[in-house]
Amino acid sequence: MIDVYTWTTGNSRKIPIFLEEAQVPYRLHMVNIRTGEQFKPEFVAICPNSKVPAIVDQDGPGGKPFALFESGAILIYLADKYGKFIGKDAAERYRTIEWVMFQMANIGPLFGQANHFLNKAPEKMPYAIDRYVKESARLYKVMDDRLGKVEYLAGDYSIADITTYVWVRNPKHQAQTLDTYPNVKRWFEAIHARPAVQRAHRAVEAAGEAYLALKKAG
Repeated sequence: MIDVYTWTTGNSRKIPIFLEEAQVPYRLHMVNIRTGEQFKPEFVAICPNSKVPAIVDQDGPGGKPFALFESGAILIYLADKYGKFIGKDAAERYRTIEWVMFQMANIGPLFGQANHFLNKAPEKMPYAIDRYVKESARLYKVMDDRLGKVEYLAGDYSIADITTYVWVRNPKHQAQTLDTYPNVKRWFEAIHARPAVQRAHRAVEAAGEAYLALKKAG
């Protein structure tokens, strides 16, 4: 059993998507990052960086509970444990990890900054907006070029696609449209239509609604 500590944000959905795809039993524990629950000592003990998602594998190495944070590390760990969605030989494996790192080092941080300065900063900062929107467009182009040559980022469907897909759900947050990047659009729509992906979205949204209803009730 995998205990998943998460919220309803896009980045938080990566791990449930993998677990649904791999048909691995899991439990969702909602950590409301809007109210600061990520800073509670019990969660910090699992994730010192106070970010979601994080997991506790109740049957970790040596048969003991194993806590892990950072979504890229979690996906690699789970892919290795269950032997799914990561290349089987060395070249395929490292091609998958390469594109996971592309998301972790580029897509997540820079798309996040574009969204922040476009939509959340208390004052408009044209230099920052211009910088991060242009960099977001460059990264979309990198993906579009790659996906013009292969069906999925690492060749076959993998954790590289799972980790990147959740960041492409709202291109308007980076002042982009998928119509500009037809290969990314084709790739995104194929992943979004996968039954396991839709199950994961429903599970996260239902858990979030149940959490809020419980809090409201008392």
